[in-house]
Amino acid sequence: MPILDLQQRIRELGRIRIGQKVATSNGKTRPAKLNRFRLTSPSRELLDRVATQYGGTVAPWTPDGGAGQYEVITDATRMPILVPHQPVSQYYELWSGGGCQRRCDGITELLSDRPCPCGPDPQARQCKPTTRLNVVLSEVPGVGVWRLESHGYYAALELPGVAELLAKAGGYVPAFLGLEERTAKREGKTLRWMVPTIDVDITPTALMSGNAATGLAVTGGPERAAIEAPRPDYVRLASVAKSPEEVRTLYKQAFDAGHMTKEVGDALTARATELGATAKKPSRQQEKPPLAEPAPDPVPDEDGAVDAEIVSDDDTEAIWFQIIAAAGQHGMTTEQVEDEFAKENDGLHPSTASADKLRSFLAVLKGVRA
Repeated sequence: MPILDLQQRIRELGRIRIGQKVATSNGKTRPAKLNRFRLTSPSRELLDRVATQYGGTVAPWTPDGGAGQYEVITDATRMPILVPHQPVSQYYELWSGGGCQRRCDGITELLSDRPCPCGPDPQARQCKPTTRLNVVLSEVPGVGVWRLESHGYYAALELPGVAELLAKAGGYVPAFLGLEERTAKREGKTLRWMVPTIDVDITPTALMSGNAATGLAVTGGPERAAIEAPRPDYVRLASVAKSPEEVRTLYKQAFDAGHMTKEVGDALTARATELGATAKKPSRQQEKPPLAEPAPDPVPDEDGAVDAEIVSDDDTEAIWFQIIAAAGQHGMTTEQVEDEFAKENDGLHPSTASADKLRSFLAVLKGVRA
């Protein structure tokens, strides 16, 4: 049983760096960027393993004001990683020889609990955006995390969103930590710098459907109560989907997991429309006049809105999304919706149904099952 007022954390094995200090002609040092990863650690044995995997030579290294450690400048610009829970922290920070003088979240300076004095102008701001990312190096033996710290603007913008998305997916999702060169022209000069990135070799749909391989579970110890995996962020996943079909898959995933809400349904419907969800070409069966009774008038929901009113006459794709959203409120899976539709329409599958039949079924769901 853990101590309740202590925040447990995974041991830090070392640091991942993209720069180093080099000697100058006046005997001092200056920071210099690297185009490959440099790793430091108090453990020479760990860095020997890193050098075996990624190249480089292990050498003694002493950080400013710290105890002696070791470093290795690898040949790697891309390393396989696993992203743990709560992988990122970000602050505006100001450091001096006496340690951290300011740590701001943009509103409050946390060390003194006063308004943040860093200022909104990036050019005049003394504090640097400081992004810390914890990852597991999946090809390096050892139990613990390696910390990457960046003071770059683009790393502050891009790293947290991807890392937190992978962390929310549940489990330790395989990914890659990489270095990407960026360029910009300012005052007639071309500037070049390296930005750390995270990428995966799977689609967002595969990630959230549980098809992404995760890290090996530790077995053999005493059993503990299962902890429920965090609920996927379906809205964020839809925002990076490339097609309406991927959004439809996210719908099914949310329904089958019991995660569907009105907010999620509305957001996914809007994203599918944004990606160009269009009406399906009517089949010959759809071109025939319907033999069934005319569809009943749509029944307004508790807010007085009628979903069918915002759907064009033949936009079957959008109507189907709304059917799925309405059914999800009643705990129905996609398969159950298809079966129910077939029962009420003489065995007709919704994928070949006309807009009128879909709209009629939507009204039934909202009116009879509400």
